Amino acid sequence: QVELVESGGGLVQAGGSLRLSCAASGRTFSNYATGWFRQAPGKEREFVATMNWSGGGTIYADSVKGRFTISRDNAKNTVYLQMNSLEPEDTAVYYCAAHDVPRLVTMRSALYKYWGPGTQVTVSS
Repeated sequence: QVELVESGGGLVQAGGSLRLSCAASGRTFSNYATGWFRQAPGKEREFVATMNWSGGGTIYADSVKGRFTISRDNAKNTVYLQMNSLEPEDTAVYYCAAHDVPRLVTMRSALYKYWGPGTQVTVSS
Protein backbone atom coordinates (compact mmCIF):
# COMPACT_ATOMS: atom_id res chain seq x y z
CA GLN A 1 0.00 0.00 0.00
CA VAL A 2 1.15 3.57 -0.66
CA GLU A 3 -0.01 6.81 0.92
CA LEU A 4 -0.11 10.02 -1.11
CA VAL A 5 -0.15 13.65 -0.01
CA GLU A 6 -0.38 16.58 -2.39
CA SER A 7 1.03 20.06 -1.86
CA GLY A 8 1.70 23.21 -3.84
CA GLY A 9 -1.81 24.39 -4.53
CA GLY A 10 -2.90 27.97 -4.05
CA LEU A 11 -4.28 31.11 -5.64
CA VAL A 12 -2.71 32.36 -8.88
CA GLN A 13 -3.66 34.84 -11.56
CA ALA A 14 -4.54 33.71 -15.05
CA GLY A 15 -1.40 33.15 -17.08
CA GLY A 16 0.60 32.19 -14.01
CA SER A 17 2.20 28.93 -12.99
CA LEU A 18 2.11 26.46 -10.12
CA ARG A 19 3.93 23.23 -9.42
CA LEU A 20 2.06 20.57 -7.51
CA SER A 21 3.94 17.86 -5.66
CA CYS A 22 2.70 14.48 -4.49
CA ALA A 23 4.76 12.78 -1.80
CA ALA A 24 4.40 9.02 -1.51
CA SER A 25 5.14 6.87 1.50
CA GLY A 26 4.83 3.17 2.09
CA ARG A 27 5.97 0.56 -0.37
CA THR A 28 8.54 1.01 -3.14
CA PHE A 29 7.33 3.93 -5.21
CA SER A 30 8.70 2.57 -8.49
CA ASN A 31 6.14 -0.24 -8.24
CA TYR A 32 3.38 2.23 -9.07
CA ALA A 33 2.15 4.19 -12.05
CA THR A 34 0.79 7.61 -11.15
CA GLY A 35 -1.66 10.19 -12.37
CA TRP A 36 -3.29 13.51 -11.63
CA PHE A 37 -7.01 14.18 -11.65
CA ARG A 38 -9.06 17.25 -10.77
CA GLN A 39 -12.57 18.10 -9.69
CA ALA A 40 -14.14 21.50 -10.12
CA PRO A 41 -17.17 22.60 -8.07
CA GLY A 42 -20.33 20.94 -9.33
CA LYS A 43 -18.45 18.77 -11.81
CA GLU A 44 -17.25 15.19 -11.92
CA ARG A 45 -13.63 14.29 -11.29
CA GLU A 46 -11.68 14.37 -14.55
CA PHE A 47 -8.38 13.02 -15.78
CA VAL A 48 -5.47 15.44 -16.15
CA ALA A 49 -2.25 13.47 -16.78
CA THR A 50 -0.59 10.13 -16.15
CA MET A 51 2.72 8.33 -16.53
CA ASN A 52 4.16 4.88 -15.90
CA TRP A 53 6.60 3.86 -13.18
CA SER A 54 9.65 5.18 -15.01
CA GLY A 55 8.16 8.49 -16.11
CA GLY A 56 7.39 7.32 -19.63
CA GLY A 57 4.17 6.71 -21.49
CA THR A 58 2.75 10.09 -20.56
CA ILE A 59 -0.83 10.97 -21.51
CA TYR A 60 -2.50 14.35 -21.07
CA ALA A 61 -6.06 15.55 -21.25
CA ASP A 62 -6.61 17.69 -24.32
CA SER A 63 -7.52 20.64 -22.11
CA VAL A 64 -4.05 20.75 -20.52
CA LYS A 65 -1.83 19.48 -23.32
CA GLY A 66 1.04 21.85 -23.97
CA ARG A 67 0.51 23.67 -20.67
CA PHE A 68 0.94 20.98 -17.99
CA THR A 69 3.82 18.56 -17.50
CA ILE A 70 3.78 15.47 -15.30
CA SER A 71 7.05 14.09 -13.97
CA ARG A 72 8.37 11.98 -11.12
CA ASP A 73 11.49 11.43 -9.06
CA ASN A 74 11.49 7.87 -7.74
CA ALA A 75 14.50 8.58 -5.53
CA LYS A 76 12.42 11.20 -3.73
CA ASN A 77 9.14 9.24 -3.92
CA THR A 78 7.52 12.28 -5.47
CA VAL A 79 5.34 13.04 -8.47
CA TYR A 80 5.02 16.55 -9.88
CA LEU A 81 2.57 18.46 -12.02
CA GLN A 82 3.99 21.63 -13.51
CA MET A 83 1.13 23.87 -14.57
CA ASN A 84 1.83 26.84 -16.85
CA SER A 85 -0.43 29.35 -18.59
CA LEU A 86 -3.14 28.68 -16.04
CA GLU A 87 -6.70 29.58 -16.90
CA PRO A 88 -9.73 30.18 -14.65
CA GLU A 89 -11.13 26.91 -16.04
CA ASP A 90 -8.24 25.10 -14.33
CA THR A 91 -9.70 25.96 -10.92
CA ALA A 92 -10.31 22.69 -9.09
CA VAL A 93 -9.15 20.39 -6.36
CA TYR A 94 -6.24 18.42 -7.77
CA TYR A 95 -5.70 14.80 -6.74
CA CYS A 96 -2.67 12.59 -7.06
CA ALA A 97 -3.41 8.91 -7.66
CA ALA A 98 -1.49 5.66 -8.08
CA HIS A 99 -2.07 2.06 -9.08
CA ASP A 100 0.12 -1.00 -8.81
CA VAL A 101 0.44 -2.01 -12.47
CA PRO A 102 3.64 -0.06 -13.05
CA ARG A 103 3.73 -0.17 -16.87
CA LEU A 104 0.04 0.64 -17.35
CA VAL A 105 -0.91 4.18 -18.23
CA THR A 106 -4.63 4.80 -17.99
CA MET A 107 -7.06 7.71 -17.84
CA ARG A 108 -9.66 5.63 -16.01
CA SER A 109 -9.96 6.84 -12.43
CA ALA A 110 -11.59 3.57 -11.35
CA LEU A 111 -8.29 1.74 -11.95
CA TYR A 112 -6.38 3.88 -9.47
CA LYS A 113 -6.34 2.28 -6.02
CA TYR A 114 -4.63 5.01 -4.04
CA TRP A 115 -5.56 8.65 -3.76
CA GLY A 116 -4.31 11.71 -1.93
CA PRO A 117 -6.65 14.07 -0.09
CA GLY A 118 -6.29 16.76 -2.77
CA THR A 119 -4.97 20.30 -3.00
CA GLN A 120 -6.97 23.36 -4.08
CA VAL A 121 -5.89 25.35 -7.13
CA THR A 122 -7.70 28.61 -7.78
CA VAL A 123 -7.00 30.69 -10.88
CA SER A 124 -8.36 34.23 -10.87
CA SER A 125 -9.20 36.14 -14.04
